[in-house]
Amino acid sequence: MDCTKQDCNNRAEIDLHIHSTASDGTLSPYEILATAQNKDLRAIAITDHDTIDGSKQAIKIGIPSSLKFLTGVEISVTPPSAFLSSSSFHLLGYSIRLDDPVLNKALDVLQEARKNRNPKIVGKLNYLGFNFSIDDLRNEIGKGQIGRPHIAKFMIAKGFVKSIGEAFDKYLGQGKPAYVEKYRIDCDKAIKIILDAGGIPVLAHPILLEFQAGKTLEDFIISLKPMGLKGIEVYYSEHSPDDTAYYSLLAKRYGLLMTGGSDFHGSLKPDIQMGSGKGNLVIPYALYEKIVESS
Repeated sequence: MDCTKQDCNNRAEIDLHIHSTASDGTLSPYEILATAQNKDLRAIAITDHDTIDGSKQAIKIGIPSSLKFLTGVEISVTPPSAFLSSSSFHLLGYSIRLDDPVLNKALDVLQEARKNRNPKIVGKLNYLGFNFSIDDLRNEIGKGQIGRPHIAKFMIAKGFVKSIGEAFDKYLGQGKPAYVEKYRIDCDKAIKIILDAGGIPVLAHPILLEFQAGKTLEDFIISLKPMGLKGIEVYYSEHSPDDTAYYSLLAKRYGLLMTGGSDFHGSLKPDIQMGSGKGNLVIPYALYEKIVESS
């Protein structure tokens, strides 16, 4: 049964940025639903990288009546040409129709590009003296999407590096010797795909964005708003109180929805917990309600 209003007000809040084993998380959709219940979360979204399989699996399993659920995805996108960036630019899509053919086709292309990228990364690591194959990696990781965090964990298991941070800082990060650029969808096209699938496009983790001199996040938002951007991730594990206040201000200034999530990946990011981030993340339930109203 759904919780009463009084009970709900005493519960933990929401987490709208969670990764499952369908991409680079370590918990299955079933385990995510169970964990969310155990933590008394009121609403969640599974937002896997370039795939909606996590959302599909969760719905197939069955969403508990005490938990609200938004379908979701996190898409790798290319910024407008005026905003050259050395950082990752991602769009979150909420309340999307999981059977939308254009969305599914676009994600299939992104998934294929990810598969083609991994052997190239392994090849570069082989050249650097790390002797293993893509099959070795697959045997270690098992089923699911392989990404750089999985390669980093494999490198730790084999004694090549001591931490995920070391793997990225020395080898896998952008500009490092084993880095391979990945295919991304142009941002205007990605926004349209999300909108046409009935969804709400949201700028993910703005704290991670970096721009060339003379360009700001506000400039970036101004450029994306006419394309159809509908929201910004205001609450996030890496955001300081000042960051959160600033992103909230920008959201209000430009009429954008505010969203929030931990960016939970399970053991790949052990310092980030579902629903609470690094221990001080609280995302108001009202944000979920406003997203639903806008859907």
